[in-house]
Amino acid sequence: MLIAIGLFLLAGLAEIGGGYLVWLWLRESKPLWYGLAGGLTLIIYGIIPAFQAFPSFGRVYAAYGGVFIILAVLWGWLVDKKTPDLYDWAGAVICLAGVSVMLWAPRG
Repeated sequence: MLIAIGLFLLAGLAEIGGGYLVWLWLRESKPLWYGLAGGLTLIIYGIIPAFQAFPSFGRVYAAYGGVFIILAVLWGWLVDKKTPDLYDWAGAVICLAGVSVMLWAPRG
C-alpha cells in the first residue's frame, strides 16, 4: 500500500510540476527550457502509473484523479499562495474517500 501511495504522489507531483513549468513558459514568458523541462516531466508522469500493482488501467487513473485533486489544492496553497477555503478541503476529502473505495473495496 505504501508503494501505491508513493507512486500516486510521485505521479501527481510530476504532472503538476510539469504542467506548472509549461504554464510559466507560455503564460509568464519564462525561457524555452521551462517548457522543455515541463514536457519531459510530463512524459515521466505518463510512465510512473505503469508501475502500479493494480491490474486495471482505468481504476488506477480514476483513483489517481482523486489524489491529483488533493495535490493540486496543496500546490495552489504552498506554491501559488492561494489559501484553500472550506469547500476546497471538503471536495478534497470527498475525493480521497472515493479513491479509497475504488482501490481498497473488497471485490469478489
